[in-house]
Amino acid sequence: ALLPALLLLLLPLAALAAALATVLLGLPSYDIPPGVNQPAKLRLVLAVLLGTAALGKILEKTGLCSQITFGRYVRQGRKLGVDPKLFIQDRQFNKVPVRVYQPKATSDGRRRGIIFFHGGGWVFGSLDTYEKVCRYISRESESVVVSVQYRLAPEHKYPAAYEDCLNATIHFMENTEHYGVDPANVTVCGDSAGGNLAAAVSQTLAGRSDLPKLRAQILIYPGLQALDFNLPSYHQNRGVPLLFRERAAFFALQYLNGHALHMQEVLEGSHIPPDMRLKYRKWVSPDNIPEKFKVRGVKPLRPTDFIAEVYETVKRFCEPNLCPLLAEDAVVHQLPESFILTCEYDVLRDDGLLYKKRLEDNGVRVTWYHLEDGFHGVISLYDYCGFSFPAGKRGLDSVVNFLKSL
Repeated sequence: ALLPALLLLLLPLAALAAALATVLLGLPSYDIPPGVNQPAKLRLVLAVLLGTAALGKILEKTGLCSQITFGRYVRQGRKLGVDPKLFIQDRQFNKVPVRVYQPKATSDGRRRGIIFFHGGGWVFGSLDTYEKVCRYISRESESVVVSVQYRLAPEHKYPAAYEDCLNATIHFMENTEHYGVDPANVTVCGDSAGGNLAAAVSQTLAGRSDLPKLRAQILIYPGLQALDFNLPSYHQNRGVPLLFRERAAFFALQYLNGHALHMQEVLEGSHIPPDMRLKYRKWVSPDNIPEKFKVRGVKPLRPTDFIAEVYETVKRFCEPNLCPLLAEDAVVHQLPESFILTCEYDVLRDDGLLYKKRLEDNGVRVTWYHLEDGFHGVISLYDYCGFSFPAGKRGLDSVVNFLKSL
């Protein structure tokens, strides 16, 4: 009874803090649709994040520290105690920091291995931020999990994060015997930006004959393209936390260039030449989104003029290592069994749906799990500061169940 009463008390303060932060940061007003899981709790989480961002902006203006540095510090999360069921150690794989989670229980044979790439828009996130998630996956699926601390933008631009993830994965695949892992049962997994990195690494390794084949790829609400920020989900969920439409473009540009100049042109679609847009239309198009996902309305795209100077600064968006949805069929055809999780109230929903179709069209077996009441980032909030988000727990359990089926 105490928690609901506390929520009622804090909600007005949360709404005020979020509104103030929105004004300070120049963000569009947020929108929490009635179908979202635990809307009251989400408002509190949003208020904390927006308040952090607003305070970070003030600190940046005073010259004390950058907004991004402050955001990383706040998101770091508290250190967890010893886990009675896991051995946990920090290592370096090909000079990339990783954290290895190994179940203590004895195993009849070699275990499955999971390489995990965290989310955070390539800008935020760390081993500590995803400690709870990785512990949960390792314990519940009885797998060895390797969490990768790749270099972050804007200090380290593309392809730094991708290269770190690829190098750490190759090292693990070459040394599975040290961790009691079956080399034929290694899966790459990631959420959001981490899902992007998992997809890119999976595509790169699909053509390698000198390494064992990946057993599977797990993509949790992945961001897979930066050609079209006007797909149905980008408009339907443009103001839904925890990822606004503008922030999706902001993060992609930070990863690519180390800054977010030309964000407005990218949002409008002026950054891609008409002939290239036509070439990729077979893969990146609202026509490939099932009709049931358009019932909340689809905003018709008004044509915008192509701006060549902007394209020159973002043309690497057409590289599959950055935008895996644009990979050729010959590569997609070779990909391992896949699991894709999407959320209804997420700007990245359609990226996942489009990739699901591409994989299925190329004969790749896909397990799809859709959280009807889910929003972007909900997996990380399955147990957040004493608040539980049941949708996050359901999503995490769907990942575990898929792993157990391998």
